[in-house]
Amino acid sequence: MSLNQDWFDRARKVLPGGVNSPVRAFQGVGGTPRVIREAHGCHLIDVEGNSLIDYIGSWGAAIVGHAHPNVVKRVAEMLSKGTSFGTPSPPEVELAETIISRVAGLEKIRFVNSGTEAVMSAIRLARAATKRDKIIKFDGGYHGHADALLVQAGSGAATLGLPASSGVTHGAIQDTLQAVYNDRQSVESLFQKWGSQIAAVIIEPFAGNMGVVPPKDGFLPFLRIIAHAHGSLLIFDEVMTGFRIAFGGARERLNIDADLYTFGKIIGGGFPVGAYAGRSELMDLISPSGPVYQAGTLSGNPVAMTAGLATLELLDHHAYRKLEALGDRLENGLQAIIEKTGVPARVQRAGSMITLFFSDRPVQNFDDAKNADHSAFAKFFHAMLNRGVHLPPSGYEAWFLSLAHTNEVVDATVHAAEEAMAELVR
Repeated sequence: MSLNQDWFDRARKVLPGGVNSPVRAFQGVGGTPRVIREAHGCHLIDVEGNSLIDYIGSWGAAIVGHAHPNVVKRVAEMLSKGTSFGTPSPPEVELAETIISRVAGLEKIRFVNSGTEAVMSAIRLARAATKRDKIIKFDGGYHGHADALLVQAGSGAATLGLPASSGVTHGAIQDTLQAVYNDRQSVESLFQKWGSQIAAVIIEPFAGNMGVVPPKDGFLPFLRIIAHAHGSLLIFDEVMTGFRIAFGGARERLNIDADLYTFGKIIGGGFPVGAYAGRSELMDLISPSGPVYQAGTLSGNPVAMTAGLATLELLDHHAYRKLEALGDRLENGLQAIIEKTGVPARVQRAGSMITLFFSDRPVQNFDDAKNADHSAFAKFFHAMLNRGVHLPPSGYEAWFLSLAHTNEVVDATVHAAEEAMAELVR
């Protein structure tokens, strides 16, 4: 028995499904997860000592690479001073100032401990600001595991959704409306029916949790216009895209303002973190300044704040040019293989986020993503893993590049993909 299998068997005895987050269990692709002992740069090292090129990147958080010496040094210095104070500390102020300086229109930010908590709190704030209850989210968009957001589409675009998880009650999602990503008509129908009751529209500006799905031209400006026309707020969930696709996040890349933003992953430098942010008039509604209660023992943890600050300091404009070039190189390499082999597949990318869909048509929404050939992806995934390349173990996920990836690493990945594709057409 392999050490990976041994560790996974041990894990299944004490952890539900052997994991602490579902996609890690390889249920979408089958087989045994690789249990990682350590990671450096753009490589994972499993418990058997195998080195794997990493495109999971801690689900986007490891944008500067694993164990970057600058981040490790700063974190070690902070650890020597303490791990948690329960009182204000300089790193949380410095990180707040840094984030606000990078995103036009931001004035205040509140740190929390996860993306789920950030989104939950932003929605509570939007409801308080508008004195309304309902929100619109998009089918296939993931905004954390809070009950009100675990909803799937109902029988029509203008209907309430259905619970997407056991344990979520109909009451918990009764104010969550479901629209179709990139579909204006589905949004218009919801506003026609519920407009005076809608507090906010929440969206991943570049979808990443159904695979990478960019917004159609004009779709996000349309959302801002229709939301404001009905007195609603627009929330950009940038837990994944924040400081991943541009120096100033999606707001910079798209040149469109949201009313509230949520962040996570990168701003913690690999430590648990989340945040929500916006204009002062909204953020000052949060306790202790206002009536919207939200608190957390470890919020603004000085170690996480230090790691996030050290990470953002490495992400200058040159870094984003490098990430864009790496993404372009990988996209072009994969596209050339598709054209050479004739495999029905397509590459979709947003900066250093990329997904290979086994589909013969553009993926513009969750239905398109579901209709891709996920059994083909599973075969491709294992063919790549056998060649030392660890992709996210699901066809619904984004691959993440980091500053630690190089042209040589990307070229090796493309070579592995060519061989993997060849296995699919035999």
